[in-house]
Parts: sequence; C-alpha cells; structure tokens
Amino acid sequence: MFINREISWLEFNQRVLNQAHRQDLPLLERIKFLSITASNLDEFFQVRVGGLMLLQRAGKNRPELTGLTPTDELARIRVRANAMVVEQYELLTQELMPLMQAAGLQPLRMDELDEIQLGDLEKYYAAGVAPLLTPLALEVEVPPVLPNLSLVLALELREPGAAGTRMVAVTLPEVLPRRVHTAALGQGYVMLEELCARFIGTLLPGEELVSCTPFRVTRNGDIAVAEEEGGDFAREMEEVLVARKFSDCVRLELPLGTDEALVARLQALVGADALATYRVPGLLRLVDFGRMAFEPGNDQHKVESWTPSWPASVDPSLSMFENISQGDILIHNPYESYEPVVRLIEEAAADPDVIAIKQVLYRTARNSRFISALCRAADAGKQVTVLVELKARFDERLNLAQGERLQRSGVQVVYGVKGFKTHAKVAMVVRRENAGLRRYCHFGTGNYNEDTARIYSDLSLLTCDDQLGADAAQLFNSVTGLTRLMPFRRIFPSPAMMKARLLELVEAETQRARQGGKASIRAKMNSLNDVEMMEALERASQAGVKIRLNVRGICCWFPGTEKGRACTRIVSIVDRYLEHARIFCFHNGGAPLVNIASADWMSRNLDRRVELMVPIENPALAERVLGILESCLKDNTQAYQMQADGASRPVENRHRPFAMQAHLQRQARQRARRQERASRQTLEPHLPRKPR
Repeated sequence: MFINREISWLEFNQRVLNQAHRQDLPLLERIKFLSITASNLDEFFQVRVGGLMLLQRAGKNRPELTGLTPTDELARIRVRANAMVVEQYELLTQELMPLMQAAGLQPLRMDELDEIQLGDLEKYYAAGVAPLLTPLALEVEVPPVLPNLSLVLALELREPGAAGTRMVAVTLPEVLPRRVHTAALGQGYVMLEELCARFIGTLLPGEELVSCTPFRVTRNGDIAVAEEEGGDFAREMEEVLVARKFSDCVRLELPLGTDEALVARLQALVGADALATYRVPGLLRLVDFGRMAFEPGNDQHKVESWTPSWPASVDPSLSMFENISQGDILIHNPYESYEPVVRLIEEAAADPDVIAIKQVLYRTARNSRFISALCRAADAGKQVTVLVELKARFDERLNLAQGERLQRSGVQVVYGVKGFKTHAKVAMVVRRENAGLRRYCHFGTGNYNEDTARIYSDLSLLTCDDQLGADAAQLFNSVTGLTRLMPFRRIFPSPAMMKARLLELVEAETQRARQGGKASIRAKMNSLNDVEMMEALERASQAGVKIRLNVRGICCWFPGTEKGRACTRIVSIVDRYLEHARIFCFHNGGAPLVNIASADWMSRNLDRRVELMVPIENPALAERVLGILESCLKDNTQAYQMQADGASRPVENRHRPFAMQAHLQRQARQRARRQERASRQTLEPHLPRKPR
C-alpha cells in the first residue's frame, strides 16, 4: 500500500514538532526543535511545493502513486501546513514564551523600554544598522526582486498632501543579528525588525510613515541545471543560482492581522495568490530562535552535553596508517569522534610516502579541514583528484567556491557526472610502502563535514583491504573517466548495481519464507519511496518475512494485507542527534549479510545518483553494526510507530524504558574506558618502579 510522499514528509516534521511539545525537555532544547520544524518547512516549500507548482503550471497533472494530482497534493499540503503553522505558534505564544519570560530569555517590546534604553538602541541603529539599509520602491514599472527567505519590511508612505500611499521595501541584512543586545538592555534583547520599525522613518525623511509590516517571501528552489553536452557545468550551475533569485514565489508570510488592502498589494507585487499566503500569529522566521540553544551560557536551560568518545579501536599515539594497518576500523559519530577520519586526510597531505589522494565531496563545512588538507597535499606535489558535486541543493554556491579553491592549489577537480548526482562517501589514499603501493580507504554514510558530524549520526569504515581498495580505485576511474561500470569485487554502486542487489536479497528472503524457513529484513534509512523496493517488500511481507524498518523521514509503504502487517514494524526515531546512517541487514539463512550505504531506498538514490553500498564482513564489526540496528528497533522512548494511514504514534513504553541514542552514548564511553584501562595495564609493567 502506497502513501503520499509529501504527506509522509509533513508527518515526519510533526514528529520533530512533537519534541518541542515535550515538557520534560529543557527550554532551549524545545526551542531548538521548534526552529528545526520551521527550517524544514522552508526547504519543503522551496523544493517540494515549488516542484508541484511547476508541474501544475505546466499542465502536467498526472496522478502519482496514490492517485493524487499535483493540484490535489498542493491542496492537501496547504491544509496540513497551515495546521502545523498554527500549532507552532500556539506552542510558542502559549507555552514557550511564558517560560522564556520566566527565564529572562524573551524578547523585550519597544513600548516597555525606558528613555535610556531607547536612546541606546537609537545610537546602535544609527551607527550599525541604518548604513546597511536600502529602501527599494516597489510600485514601479520593473519591481525589484526581493530575496528568498529574508525578513523584509514593507513601508507604506504618504507624501505631504497626497491622497494615496506608496510602497517601499527594506530588506534586513543577514549580517546583522536578529536579536539585538545593547549595554542598556542588560541581559535582554529586542528583535531587529522591531528596532528598525521604530527608527526607520529617518530613512525616508519628508514622508509620513503610515505603516511598517514585516513579511517574507519563499521562492521556488526546484530549478535544475540543464546539462548540455560539452557545456561548462560550473557556469551552468551559476546560472541556476541566479535563476533561483528570480524564481516564482511559492509562499508569502505576513503577521496575522495585517490590513487586507496591504496584503493584496504585497500579493500582487510578489506574485502570490491567496492559497500561497500564510498569516503568521507571531514573529516571522522562527528558525533564528534555534541559535540560542548553541550559544554560550544558559546551560540550565539546555540538555546535558554529550562529548564524543575517542574511538576505542584507534590508538591516538599511532598514525592513522598504522591504525588501519592493524585491522578495519568502524566509527559511529557523534558518539565517537569523527577526528580520525579528518586525521587520515590531514596525515596523508603531510606524509612524504603518500603519492595520491582521491575523494568525493558532496557537502562540506564552510571552513573545511578536508579542503585545507587537500590543498596542502596538492601544494606538496601529490596527485590529488576531487569530485565536487555541484548539484548538492542549497550548497551549490559553497561547492563552487570550494572547487575553485582546490583548483587554484593544483587539485584535479571533476564536477560530477552528467545526468547524475554523485552522493557516494568515499576517499582513497595511495601510499608507497615496503610491499609496494597500498590503498587506504574510507567508506561512509555521511558527508565529509566535520561540523555536521557532531550532530548527525553516521558510520565510517576505515580499511586497507585489498579488494575494497581495488573497488574504490575502479569507482573513481569509472566516475572521472565516464567509463562503463564493470562488476566490482565487494561493493555495490548505484545506479548500476545497488538496486539489483537489494532486490535480489529481498527476493531471497521471500523465497526462504515461502519454503518455511526463517527470513528477516532489518534496515535503517532516512527515506523509502522507490516503487520496485516497495513492491518487493510487499511481496516479502505477504510471504511472512519478518520486516523491521527504521525510517527517519519519508516512508511511502505500509503492508497492504493483514498478514503483511502482522510481520512488519516500521518505526522512526527523533532525538537530539539527526539519524542519518543507512544499514541494511538480511538474515541469509542464519549468516547475516550486513551492509552500510550512502543511499536511501529512494528512486533518486538508486536510479539517479552515484552511491555506494559496502558489506561489513569483519565479524566483530558486523556484530556491532547489528547492535546499532537492533537498538534502533528496540527504542521505546523516542520512537514512533507507523500506522496504516501513514500517521505515526509514539511507541508505547510497556516495559523498561530504552532510549537508543542514550544507550549508544553509554556504549561508546564504556568502550573508550575499557580501552584506556587496557592501555594502562599494557604500559604499567614497563614503567620504572619507584624506589622503596
């Protein structure tokens, strides 16, 4: 049975919003989750709603899997999204703001400030804000394009003696803090838009300021690059970024109670109809409040900090090459530090015996240590090849800049594969050793981003296995040389082989179940919507295969029969870390096949992206990966169980409470402590004894 993708995504965002409702969480943690739901909705409107509107306007009204046309989907989305916005602001105004006030964290109103505070703010505005503001006349022959997702003030002005008014827009610069602190305010703050509204009349002297209203425009971000044969891909991507600035408005947000005549004028100016207009009962752009959870101070209103443990299998006194030579290493961040992965590339850049580095970069940190290390490696004369994916949505501009920086250092940069996104997480270091050349590889489920590695849950495999190294080399050669993908020894890439392998494994479990044998499929992923995979799972469930899925976000399948439902369980976990790792396990007659991957079971991943699925064949590491998967399926405090209609309900806590992320954090600490004790015991017999 299929479930609509967009409604499934909104259901996922509801699970995140439910975290903000939890009264057992500290205040700033609740505010963080509220801001995440707002950020998620921003991207949802840009990409999913924007894409549906393009289909609708092009007359492409073909029904999707569940029979809904783009017009039907947009209607359902708007009802559900409106309800979610109402819930967000009810939570903020009725519950969180009073708590913020009690904690001294709420924004101050301009009308409650004294003359000294107002004078201090006026000086701040005149010196640090006004010089950055630019008024733009809106009702002109060619209206200016207002920036996407920015806060904008609509000024309604009247010239002396004039009967009517004119509209002027002032965009609030992103470089300014949204929450304005000055010495006279003490620990308090005012919102930037309210500060500007108070003093902005000085920007246009000689005219009466009739009204000042904040608003926000969301533009369509679903604009694809047209990959012309022989074209300049980087230049074409720059054209896409420019096109996004001028794309259609998919959402107009204004404060509830805004004068309807003013609403109509703004709708006409930005091109938003009534259905795309959202009247917000509170402050716009809730995403800005989430930063409070990461700023110093107010620790009493935050969750207890979890510090990543150093991976027990990595000896910090040895080089990464020595560590990996002793055996495969599995790292589970952020429970364990991601530092060894960064160190591998940094050490490779400095090591005179390293002669080549190859790496795929999809999303990197803004001040990426990976980029810096790769530049140093090229400067040192090493052969460095980097595949930079320019089609990483909303990171295209950063990736263009990173690619240019790499090229200036002499790195051979390849900008993706025509027609496909390259989403694989793989790096290879070639090192000259006594036995010849040796390949050291990293395969992962997450991006090479040391910042998100602190909040995304992902797996890394570090290995110098000859076959995996040969497969990595073959993959890089195929991608950079655009050669046909030949059979690999151990890994399964998409789009050529991964889906076929997954379907083969699902079918094998189905056949075992039909023959009366034990059969099971356990998997962890972010999303599931591929039709062939869903149909294969449906057949498996009807055959009696025990199916246990942990799907964080979109899930478009639920068994269509009673028999299938009896042997299937689909859960989703929302906790302090974003669940991002992909793990696929098949019972295989009692000899489990355990895989990690960069891909979800989505059509885009399996058919239209370069991805990797890597088997975990080391028994100890496979057992550990299975333990992670089992803990996901065991969670009964942060987990939601999917229902037949696509909705989800909290898993009932009938037995002893079990929180998967807290459990994995404890495990990581215990492994690190055991390793520390073992190291001390090894060293103690060799330490000099103190004289009696």
